[in-house]
Amino acid sequence: MIYIGLDDTDVLESRGTGHLAREIAAALQSDYTVLGVTRHQLLVDPRVPCTKNNSCAAIHVAVEDTRVVGDNGADVPNGTLDALFERIRALMLADFQPGSDPGLCVAVAPHPAIGEYGRRAQREIVTQDEARALAAEHDIALAGLGGDEDGVIGALSAVGLAASGSDGRYVLVGRSREIGGLQPVSAVLATGIDAVQTMDGQPVTEGLVQTDKLRPARRDRRPILVVEWDGACWQPLKLD
Repeated sequence: MIYIGLDDTDVLESRGTGHLAREIAAALQSDYTVLGVTRHQLLVDPRVPCTKNNSCAAIHVAVEDTRVVGDNGADVPNGTLDALFERIRALMLADFQPGSDPGLCVAVAPHPAIGEYGRRAQREIVTQDEARALAAEHDIALAGLGGDEDGVIGALSAVGLAASGSDGRYVLVGRSREIGGLQPVSAVLATGIDAVQTMDGQPVTEGLVQTDKLRPARRDRRPILVVEWDGACWQPLKLD
């Protein structure tokens, strides 16, 4: 899996990072297999400048060729990461929002140390210097694309958290944004969501689900819709 991390790409008056990530995912689909876009929550603290909620986004792209061994022993196509990085850099720069501090990271099967950095960014203050040093140590493409370049922190964190397999929620997966209203569980599963279950892990196979805004959690590297019963139907939950 190739992970593309984006952060700090917006200002209060503009579209959010998740929206930009979905637009980039759509632009990539003609040449890559895009498996989804996830949102990851970072530390909310007065010392951390952010537009709104201090979240970052990751685009998940399938690796479909095996010629060159990348970081952590994963096979990636020759030239894929460099070409992908430059393509996304151009898309982000073309949509640069004055006042933003965007960062971009592209990696395949990143070292567990990157995931630990992301988890630290969820609980404590981390720095650009740490992010850049980690990226250099593990040969990961990471760059600031404007402003004070603080977006490199969230971009690297997004890659690490997405690769960990059980963090955040999908803002795009399959056709989950194309349905609405009350739908049977079977229709939810048909969109590309792997399973519907309760908070305690019990599978849900019957009943109607409110599908106006599905944001399945990323758990065990899968999109899992977690729901609760409200007495009439299943209501989806938003989990980080």
